Amino acid sequence: MNDMKYQTQKVSIGSDHAGYLLKAKLEQLLVAAGLLVHDQGPHTADSVDYPDYAHPVAKQVAQEGILGILICGSGNGVCMTANKHAGIRAALCWNKELAMLARQHNNANILCIPARFVSEEVAIDMVEAFLSTAFEGGRHATRVNKIIC
Repeated sequence: MNDMKYQTQKVSIGSDHAGYLLKAKLEQLLVAAGLLVHDQGPHTADSVDYPDYAHPVAKQVAQEGILGILICGSGNGVCMTANKHAGIRAALCWNKELAMLARQHNNANILCIPARFVSEEVAIDMVEAFLSTAFEGGRHATRVNKIIC
């Protein structure tokens, strides 16, 4: 991760208990790469409710214009929760290509990872792709601007 040019210098990250270990690993790698990581929790692998961690990540991403990462067992719960916030475009991805397209075509600002369905290696590849890929704009901007209700 150290050789990448990132689209943000600060990342907000959160998970539930199913994503706790992966979150800890990703946070360690991001900090080592020189990024400021705001860990919204949880801080143990004890059972928790994913909205309690997805909401703070979404709020910080929306308020500060940074990128975020959310992790739960399927990725669906944190994705649905984050997308309730104005200005959030959370994308559930399960490989590097989807993570890149989420940024390039949809200007996604939160990457949602299904911890029970991807390997640590795939998750790392997704995070690297997500954080280093820019939004293409152009025809995609027109479409993204139509998302808001």
